[in-house]
Amino acid sequence: MSTLTDPPKEQFQLSMLINDTRYRSLTFQAIAALVLALAIWYLGNNLIQNLRAAGLNISYSFLGDPSGYDINQRLVEYDSQSSHARAAIVGILNTVLVAFLACITATIFGVIAGVLRLSNNWLISKIMAVYVEVFRNIPVLIWIIIIFTIMTAVMPGPREFRGAEPTASMVLDLFAFTNRGVYIPMPWFETGLFASAGMNWVLVLAVLAGSFFVMRKVEQNATKKQEETGIRPNTLFIGLAVWILPIVLLLFVMGLTWEVPELKGFNFKGGIKIGGPLIALWFALSIYTGAFIAENVRAGIQAISKGQTEAAAALGLRPGRIMNLVVLPQALRVIIPPLISNFLNITKNSSLAIAVGYADITATLGGITLNQTGRAIECVLLLMLFYLTASLLISMAMNVYNASVKLKER
Repeated sequence: MSTLTDPPKEQFQLSMLINDTRYRSLTFQAIAALVLALAIWYLGNNLIQNLRAAGLNISYSFLGDPSGYDINQRLVEYDSQSSHARAAIVGILNTVLVAFLACITATIFGVIAGVLRLSNNWLISKIMAVYVEVFRNIPVLIWIIIIFTIMTAVMPGPREFRGAEPTASMVLDLFAFTNRGVYIPMPWFETGLFASAGMNWVLVLAVLAGSFFVMRKVEQNATKKQEETGIRPNTLFIGLAVWILPIVLLLFVMGLTWEVPELKGFNFKGGIKIGGPLIALWFALSIYTGAFIAENVRAGIQAISKGQTEAAAALGLRPGRIMNLVVLPQALRVIIPPLISNFLNITKNSSLAIAVGYADITATLGGITLNQTGRAIECVLLLMLFYLTASLLISMAMNVYNASVKLKER
């Protein structure tokens, strides 16, 4: 009777790195990585030697020097005596602000236009088609300049709000629309729980985040109950209580009040000023990128089989419910991948802000700071690092969301 034994293990040989398919791909990847590392080292070393020969050394000490210039639109405290590093931080926050706002509004415009372009109403469908073809085929820089020019030419100046019978009036005595920007009431806390206003808002955001996770758990329990019994519990009132009661109670305890803008002198004082350059850049990026997103949404909807729509209609669902519950959830796996690219384009196209005087990171670090200090290489490297980091973070976040909505097979 013979016994079965394991075959002898094959000894590793150097020739297997090329001849064996198990190791060949790893070998080529290692060689490519080594060549790339050597190329980067050579270029970097060559750059340093040339700069040293020209009497120039890479140094970032200039970031601690006073900037010497003012920035109108800012989210943190800053003046002309602040450092160049502080000015760069202001520019980064301004870039993040306009990119975040534009991503949200562009998505809203794109989804609405994409859905309406498939409408059975001929007029609405053609209007959306004109919107898509006009806005996506004209460079975004032109739209930025057009919107900024219209805003400064059409909107009234602050002096027109003055007098017994002003030629311009505030909306509800709360909002002022001028050629310098839009002024809106500013919330602040009379008895905040923290001395810092920023920490009070962090607490508000923390409460909202807690409400989100609690509501998510409630929805998961409702879904589980529906799978067990076939009946979904009504979570409307629970949702209202979870979202509204904690934040209302917190704002009441912290003494939330509003600072209304008032005309004093030659301009409005108080409240929050949304500058004209920010509005022009925000709106232009939104309508321009929204046209591309509309086409992505239309393609995603058309990728869904008509049988899905017919089956939902046979169950008695109305067209609006079919779109929200059946079509769009399935279309997301087609829409999201190109949507990531559109969000990246918004972030990078925000660098055109310098055309209308909006102080983003390109205007501060890559513009005024670079011209004042002469540190072109250092400023450009920091700019590249910022945009690379921002793009990677956006891609990572959207890829995580894409993985959560993609089609999962059993």
